[in-house]
Amino acid sequence: MNNDSTLPTPDFPTEGRIASVDYGTVRIGIAICDPDRILASPLEVHAVTQPDAGGYESDQDYFCKLATEERVSAWVVGLPIHCDGGESDKSVEARKFATWLHQVTQLPTRLFDERFTTVAANQKIRQGKTTRKKTKKRIDAIAAQVLLESFLEACRYRGEIVGHALSDVNSEGESLVD
Repeated sequence: MNNDSTLPTPDFPTEGRIASVDYGTVRIGIAICDPDRILASPLEVHAVTQPDAGGYESDQDYFCKLATEERVSAWVVGLPIHCDGGESDKSVEARKFATWLHQVTQLPTRLFDERFTTVAANQKIRQGKTTRKKTKKRIDAIAAQVLLESFLEACRYRGEIVGHALSDVNSEGESLVD
């Protein structure tokens, strides 16, 4: 349950465009689906403006503009989890980013297990005819696409919104909301 009454906790919408984020401290892959949530497509790879000086916080305008221009109704942020289900420092960073993204865009945000998305993205890219240079530039957006496809499929299969709300607790028993 959300212990911070200043942080809105809107329900995750059941319709509209979802943007997924493959979070990284240097590059952030972004994918988006159509309003009917049938097709997920890679959108772009965003280079963090100041990766050495505070990171993504300097990119608030970018994410707010992206949400408006692409008519995003909600976000899904990849949560890196080890194969044994444990979490790492990267998991903590992704959780902080997801909370920040929710706060600056005021859009519902879910965390979703991103295990194997980069492996699947590499397999997708190998199927196409792209150069190594283009592959490196697109891999994060393709990983975000794989994440979004997995999220949408899991929602369809289970008949409900999946993943973790920001108000859920992590494996150490701490709330995801500061």
